[in-house]
Amino acid sequence: MTECLFCRIVTGEIPATVVHETDEVLAFRDIAPQAPTHLVVIPKAHHADAAALTAADPALAGRLLAAGAEVAASEGLADGYRFVVNTGADGGQTVFHVHLHVLGGRAMTWPPG
Repeated sequence: MTECLFCRIVTGEIPATVVHETDEVLAFRDIAPQAPTHLVVIPKAHHADAAALTAADPALAGRLLAAGAEVAASEGLADGYRFVVNTGADGGQTVFHVHLHVLGGRAMTWPPG
């Protein structure tokens, strides 16, 4: 059994509110949303971070972004949304399975607030 939280979500060991699924990608609602719409999109295959994913399978990295755009559209985020990919501890990554945050439902100002 793996200790990776997102791998455990992929296997169904940990429940999630899934909004999109393909053979390669899973998207679900974040349990601690930072915006009215906050989804997490992951590859089902384990890659520690964005650098590892792009080195191992750049095409899958593209499909991850495409899935993010698809779930943003399905959630009605036509006025805009933000993609966030944290890489490494200093980059704010806390789960070391690459994941794309899709945030929207309000104006996404910078810095966030």
